[in-house]
Amino acid sequence: MRKAIALVLVVAGVLALVYRGFSYRGERHEAKVGPLSIQVDEKKRVEIPVWAGVAAVAGGVVLLLAGGGGGGGGGKAERKR
Repeated sequence: MRKAIALVLVVAGVLALVYRGFSYRGERHEAKVGPLSIQVDEKKRVEIPVWAGVAAVAGGVVLLLAGGGGGGGGGKAERKR
């Protein structure tokens, strides 16, 4: 489970560093006057700071490197004694 979370953090961090944010469609305004109709979509953008991407990558790497000691490996070493 820890490895999956670490990989998600690394991938999300790299995507944040590459794309630096994402955009989505906000409100839609429509006007109809007789046979004429006008539609306007507002496009909004959310910026992701560089430090957030770096922190996500670093956190994922730390989880990957620290993942070996906390899993089921400790129980096997104790049984051999």
